[in-house]
Amino acid sequence: PPASQNNEQGSTLRDLLTTTAGKLRLGSTDAGIAFAPVYSTGAASGKSGRSVPNILDDIIASVVENKIPPNRAPKINVKSEIKDEPKDDGKCIQDDCSKLYSDIQYSWICDKHVLWLRDHKNNNNWKLFKECWKQGRPVLVSGMHKKMNFSLWKAESISLDFGNQQADILNCKDSVISNTNVKEFWDGFEDVSKRQKIKNGETALLKLKDWPSGEDFKAMMPARYEDLLKSLPLPEYCSPEGKLNLASHLPGFFVRPDLGPRLCSAYGVAATKDHDIGTTNLHIEVSDVVNILVYVGIAKGNGVLSKSGVLKKFEEEDLDDLLRKRLKDSSELPGALWHIYAGKDADKIREFLQKIAKEQGLEVLPEHDPIRDQSWYVNKKLRQRLLEEYGVKTCTIIQFLGDAIILPAGALHQV
Repeated sequence: PPASQNNEQGSTLRDLLTTTAGKLRLGSTDAGIAFAPVYSTGAASGKSGRSVPNILDDIIASVVENKIPPNRAPKINVKSEIKDEPKDDGKCIQDDCSKLYSDIQYSWICDKHVLWLRDHKNNNNWKLFKECWKQGRPVLVSGMHKKMNFSLWKAESISLDFGNQQADILNCKDSVISNTNVKEFWDGFEDVSKRQKIKNGETALLKLKDWPSGEDFKAMMPARYEDLLKSLPLPEYCSPEGKLNLASHLPGFFVRPDLGPRLCSAYGVAATKDHDIGTTNLHIEVSDVVNILVYVGIAKGNGVLSKSGVLKKFEEEDLDDLLRKRLKDSSELPGALWHIYAGKDADKIREFLQKIAKEQGLEVLPEHDPIRDQSWYVNKKLRQRLLEEYGVKTCTIIQFLGDAIILPAGALHQV
């Protein structure tokens, strides 16, 4: 807009809030709380040429209590709660943090796109996390299993306590869902000979999806629920009572996202012939999410890769040097392979997958969204094409036992 309009409408958020605060003084109630009219009067509409309400003003006016005296100009004074907080110029996040946060054990992985917090016990982790979170970057926190009661999360323990339950089990190969006894799933978790077979005799790749979830989790598994909550990383953000967990503190009239927790269990691809499939296809979460790997089963039986074979499959990935080093550490147990993409690349990825679908002769309907439908696992060959043809790079992370991966809402990922 022309410069003359900037002062009136607010060219920045600061300007918008300042001008709105001034407008709020125009009306007041006996309680001393200022408000702005929801709809402009006819005269005002004619004057400005607009009859549609200023939505931002309406929203701000509905939730902000303005206590600026009428004879004083509105001012906005933002103070940081961290005295040594660095300037948010995007550079200190990699360059100067070593000085500002010398008491925190951390590293950068995936070309400095992902923050790795190596000491889960450090109470100052949240300060560095905050700087990274401002920029919408994923964060990895390791060692969470050391705070947990490991015996509660063993496959045999869950099967023993809840084997008689019924749940939806997903066949990841053909996306067929069946309602079956949970014990059948857990019996085959570490014994391939007890796993279901699909038509051609191959071992089924099964996933017990989001069972149990939310209130069901708390009611069905109270001991595990409490163990999980006391072991959450960065409790200031991740705990339901965390002072910076905004979703937990939303007023009741908001429709909250499903904040879980959810138990997600799946067989590994090591026992399948097709290693180009995943247990979680490419998708987007509508809220920030923390995923903790609480147990890694070691599958036994015919056709299963040896430990060295599994490590070799991981090493074939485009990995950060620090992740390769972790793979060689005998005290670390790798369990899941993640591919993560920034939310800003969603449209490019969507266009790419529709292009691949047409190449493969698949019907692409106008309402079809390959990301929303979770219909694709982007294999290594496609990830390379995505980089070459669209310039979209994959962030590859190996999740080891006890690792918590924290993703911002809007980030695309597959597992």
